[in-house]
Amino acid sequence: MNELNIQILPSLLAADTGRLAEGVAAAVAAGADGIHVDIMDAHFVPNLSFGPDVVAMARRESDAYLSVHLMMDNPDDYIRPFIEAGSDTLLIHIEPDYDVAKTLRDIRSLGVRPGITLNPETAVEDIFPVLEADLVDEVLVMSVHPGFGGQSFIADVLAKARAVRESFPEVDISIDGGIDLDNCAEAAAHGCNVFIAGTSLYRSDDMRAAVAEMRSKALAALAGSRD
Repeated sequence: MNELNIQILPSLLAADTGRLAEGVAAAVAAGADGIHVDIMDAHFVPNLSFGPDVVAMARRESDAYLSVHLMMDNPDDYIRPFIEAGSDTLLIHIEPDYDVAKTLRDIRSLGVRPGITLNPETAVEDIFPVLEADLVDEVLVMSVHPGFGGQSFIADVLAKARAVRESFPEVDISIDGGIDLDNCAEAAAHGCNVFIAGTSLYRSDDMRAAVAEMRSKALAALAGSRD
């Protein structure tokens, strides 16, 4: 991904579960920059979603960039299957009890972009050690409590995005949860440049128009924040 370019990634979790391949094709046809795939383990989060086979399906259907988010208690045990399935970026969480730094190093050693994720209630300072150690290429700020789609956007988390951008200006900052055409500009103004949106894109009347409008609003806000 190019430094601080705006990226729009439709979240496959919001697509029709029985027509996921069509969901991938629709996102690509709409001009999205890639696909985001949420992996839920029913332990770290109270829901169960996809496995490596869905990532592999997305890779077969398209050569689009694949951002894969492991909402798991033990992501260290699963990075290889998801990388082999075709992930381009693998996002893991700071909160579970495992060797986060080693897992990030392992992801990078396997040729994939490592990213760290923090939940709405997690202090932003908790991820600073792995950022200071240059172990991540991306920070994912959750703007809902992970585990379910369709939740309302938590605006308070934007202060965390701003704190990351001010301290680590080169890192990509993604935001996921309730992202739509009404709040994407505010998120961009706080330093976010990767927008993961499910419901607002997959349930729009015209996905291509929605992707273009989200990109336009975010670009304008990001440019304005640099003035």
